[in-house]
Amino acid sequence: MTQTTEAATVEDTRSPGGFRIHRAWFVAAVTFVTIIGAAAFRSLPGLLIDPLHQDFGWSRGTIGAAVSVNLALYGLTAPFAAALMDRFGIRRVVAVALTVIAVGSGLTVWMTAAWQLMLCWGLLVGLGSGSMALAFAATVTNRWFTERRGLVTGILTAASASGQLIFLPVLSWMVEQHDWRPAAITVALAALAVVPFVWLLLRDHPADVGLKPYGAQEFVPKPAPVQGAARRAVTVLFKAARTGPFWLLAGTFAICGASTNGLVQTHFVPAAHDHGMPVTAAASLLAVIGVFDVVGTIASGWFTDRFEPRRLLAVYYALRGISLLFLPMLLAPSVHPPMLFFIVFYGLDWVATVPPTVALCREQYGEDSAIVFGWVLASHQVGAALIAFLGGVARDVFGTYDMVWYASGALCAAAALMALMIRRRPAVPAPAPGLATA
Repeated sequence: MTQTTEAATVEDTRSPGGFRIHRAWFVAAVTFVTIIGAAAFRSLPGLLIDPLHQDFGWSRGTIGAAVSVNLALYGLTAPFAAALMDRFGIRRVVAVALTVIAVGSGLTVWMTAAWQLMLCWGLLVGLGSGSMALAFAATVTNRWFTERRGLVTGILTAASASGQLIFLPVLSWMVEQHDWRPAAITVALAALAVVPFVWLLLRDHPADVGLKPYGAQEFVPKPAPVQGAARRAVTVLFKAARTGPFWLLAGTFAICGASTNGLVQTHFVPAAHDHGMPVTAAASLLAVIGVFDVVGTIASGWFTDRFEPRRLLAVYYALRGISLLFLPMLLAPSVHPPMLFFIVFYGLDWVATVPPTVALCREQYGEDSAIVFGWVLASHQVGAALIAFLGGVARDVFGTYDMVWYASGALCAAAALMALMIRRRPAVPAPAPGLATA
């Protein structure tokens, strides 16, 4: 009775002065800024390969191995981070993760051996960034919103791309003009700068401030902390792995990672250069993909609130596959309108798959959905890593990337069919009035 009265009192969205914005939107804004700050580190690895090779004489394979450790931990940490947020709260986990990123990036300034790069950039930054992966956005959305979840998921997903767009020009200028160390320090300071906002403005649950989730009709009590975060993450994995939808979601998202981060982000520039396009022009096209990535992800969130997410996923993957089949014919020494059309379209479709995938995890797995999505995100990173490696092997064997584009297009077609195979979870009927519940 106390909770209901309190919620009814504080949830009034109008004050004598007029309309009052729900606290959930402020929490989403802080989350957006946090993800932007954390995205700074993702802009730096590609800029460090040549400077570190020149300064220390380390092979590019050694430097790439540290980045691989980072990417692997980025995916594998996510489900455990979601469980830790259930145990210790969002605010504590995110503040610690930002601090770990700052420490890992800052310590690289004093490194003298390759194993230190593995430790700082691979282990520490990988663990910190994985704790603020898309599972963080899914957790915030699940707790604070019952309406507009798709839109909020799209906005928070776009934050990562926004962060890279903000930091990449600045960091590349720093590396070129002032060496790589000021860039590493900038990443560390950017992560630390967000910590006060997280600690002061982010709240773990609407009940912490006596509010209902946005769009909810009833007050939702804050659940008790869940003990054994690591055990729960593994338990949820084994439980979800016994269901067909989990493997379909993981399979489609692995293909998503393979056809974006693993394929285009890694191999588009060298493939375009094979056809005579200057590296700077090809890199600029990737930057344009990043611009439209923001638009496409937010739009996808809006669509997810209004349309069946399975069909959205099928359309996204089918169109992505068709575009990849045409790409070998579009590559040329100069940038022409058909190539620009491909770039704009691929940018719109880049992570448009995230909001409907999160929605399907929520539909299928309820309170465990953020952890399940963390494991699905891990499959995304595995798919990206696998194609990043196999794409290079195929280029060595065939002397061209054409087979890679065609194979990836076929994989996307398979992902479209897999999305349609995910069955709807039947709604649980409400108990009849007057009947006791167990």
